[in-house]
Amino acid sequence: MNSQWVAVIVTSVLCYAIKYIGHAIPEIWLAHPRVQRITNLIPIVLLSALVAMQAFTTKTKFMVDHRLAGITVAVVALAAKLPFPVVVIGAMATSAIVYRLKI
Repeated sequence: MNSQWVAVIVTSVLCYAIKYIGHAIPEIWLAHPRVQRITNLIPIVLLSALVAMQAFTTKTKFMVDHRLAGITVAVVALAAKLPFPVVVIGAMATSAIVYRLKI
């Protein structure tokens, strides 16, 4: 068995252990207000990091291109409290137009 299989198996076991521990934590600990605030922010932080990585990097290089225009429109639409489909379609259309115009 090579080192890649060992890494896959060890990672799988660790993931299972973390998931099991998450289910075994007493509910009273999770009901604490500080834990509630933190767990509510985790998905937002992860999604923001994913969007930033996808928008500003290509392979290993930092890039600013048409995706920045789409994200800008999405941020403005979210700040204006527009419905989510409008945000997505607006960002998509802006990104496509800027890409097509090669601005």
